[in-house]
Amino acid sequence: MSQDDYFPHPLVDKGKAILVQLCFDIEQQQPKSLEELYALTHAAAEQFNDLQEEFWEADSEIETAARDCIGNDFDFVATAYGFEAADPEELIATRDW
Repeated sequence: MSQDDYFPHPLVDKGKAILVQLCFDIEQQQPKSLEELYALTHAAAEQFNDLQEEFWEADSEIETAARDCIGNDFDFVATAYGFEAADPEELIATRDW
């Protein structure tokens, strides 16, 4: 997304910040179960829901390629923290994009 001018770079940076904050939250709270992890990822997905409004205001959107990219990022984060069994769809189940 950061290499595609369709996506406003300041908004892409906000998305990156959401993912970095998710990592901080995982490190701080140290979830022990998938349910605890999902609570954190759902909160981050809801932040992306809010960000979607800003994309629309900038004549952009979180469309198919962006959804896949963001979903893959959530899966990468879960795997990096030892949650290889996390369901990629459940990680972002609260999304509306």
